[in-house]
Amino acid sequence: MTKQSQELIHRLAREARKGRVSRREFMHHSIVAGVTATTAAGLWTSEVAAQTPSRGGTFRVAQHDGNTADQHDPGLYQSNFEIAYTHTVRAYLTMINQDGTLGPDVASEWSATPDAMEWTFKINDRATFHNGKKVTTADVVASMNHHRGDASTSAAKALLSTVEDLVDNGDGTVTFKLSAPNADLPWIMPDYHLVILPDNGDGTIDWQSGFGCGPYKMVELEFGVGGRFVRHDDWHGEGAYFDEVEFLVINDPNARQTALITGDVDATSLLENKTLGLLGRNPNVEIDNVSSAQCITMPMHVDVPPFDNLDVRMALKLAINREELIEKITFGAATIGNDFHHSPAMPYFPSEIPQREYDPDKAKWHLQQAGMEGLSVDFSTADSITTGAVDAAILYAEHAKAAGININVVREPNDSYWADVWLVKPWCMVTWGARPTPDVMYTLAYQDDADWNESHWKNPRFNQLLLEAKAELDDTKRAGMYHEMGMLARDDGGTVIPYFPNFVYGRRSNVKHIGQLSPAWQMDGYRHASRWWFA
Repeated sequence: MTKQSQELIHRLAREARKGRVSRREFMHHSIVAGVTATTAAGLWTSEVAAQTPSRGGTFRVAQHDGNTADQHDPGLYQSNFEIAYTHTVRAYLTMINQDGTLGPDVASEWSATPDAMEWTFKINDRATFHNGKKVTTADVVASMNHHRGDASTSAAKALLSTVEDLVDNGDGTVTFKLSAPNADLPWIMPDYHLVILPDNGDGTIDWQSGFGCGPYKMVELEFGVGGRFVRHDDWHGEGAYFDEVEFLVINDPNARQTALITGDVDATSLLENKTLGLLGRNPNVEIDNVSSAQCITMPMHVDVPPFDNLDVRMALKLAINREELIEKITFGAATIGNDFHHSPAMPYFPSEIPQREYDPDKAKWHLQQAGMEGLSVDFSTADSITTGAVDAAILYAEHAKAAGININVVREPNDSYWADVWLVKPWCMVTWGARPTPDVMYTLAYQDDADWNESHWKNPRFNQLLLEAKAELDDTKRAGMYHEMGMLARDDGGTVIPYFPNFVYGRRSNVKHIGQLSPAWQMDGYRHASRWWFA
């Protein structure tokens, strides 16, 4: 069978599992593609019939990174539990599909003016909140405005900074009018903060109740502990095969793995890579290892000594052995970083930028230039940040000793990390979920006035290029801008980026999915509750 025929069969199987292709049609097109009738029948059994979604059951999930400080305000979401919860209960204008493309959610379609200065979204007339109220254009306008304006405390405010006006057109559509072109606006809409919630009638939204218009309705929820959710039968999307979904906050990686092996849970987020070989031999466990643009960052506050010294920042970037971290911490399940937040999984990746190498002698030279030989600094991390987070920090500290740098690894509590460490302490470890485009990532974390500018880095040329790249429709010119932005972040910025880890998670063998998993977040873009099913 040719590669083209194999791709056709896989597409047919995906459509058949969704009920869009009958057995007769599958057999016909398979035979046309050069497959024998016997083989086609076998493929139907293995690729379609055995993997066709069926309804029923209670899906129990062990979720990492849940905290008692988690809450319902979408503008303040930070933890992985909040992101998993909101993709289960709430919904967005658009979504990232399993193949990484952009698809509809609350918006059924969208279009732009030729200059990308106006974007119009049509609202799905089947979208309904959990209290039975239809989703309206007024709800969309109020939901977006929650993240706009001087009074907004939303971390997504920077993403909507060029939105000058939101117009309810009175025909089931909403138009975003921009102050500057933005070719990526529909890709911004799946950002996990930008949920669609009910308008209170005064332009504010009801975020306090905790419900939304997503695939499942909240029955009970205790932040830091877990929650229980039941299917929203009036959901506008496909899926939601489980009758109920239970989230259990289990921050300890060993406890999560044990719960999966014993069958106390049906799936778990964030497996430790060092255990994958052992887990892979368990016939009752399936491991999903997904390449992604999620990123481990180590931001330094560049306005706080000693990180306000460029030579110190360069020394710390040169004092880390990225290859050894990938080998010993991720067990190869990662892509090497280069101190700019742009993954090969994103468009416009500047592959021609030279890879930064481990060079303790050059790091020593930079410390001499700064007059800070024998530098000693604290570095905060926690087990819940990523698999092997503490071990990675300790190994980095060993690398830095060769440069005469003492990195004191501070193991912080999991429970309050996002509230008390990230954006608070001057140097720490962070996991960023995968963003679909470099513009989204740079707008969130590198734009000078962004709430999540985690290193406090402000570079006028970088910000100028960021605005110009949003408006540039010529792909070659846009790629050149991202190349220059990458160089600026790499050589002047305040963030060490060791690697882009794969998403690695597990499920019991009776939990099924279509075989293709979203690169947007853990657990199929955290849409596992609505996309997966029991065999």
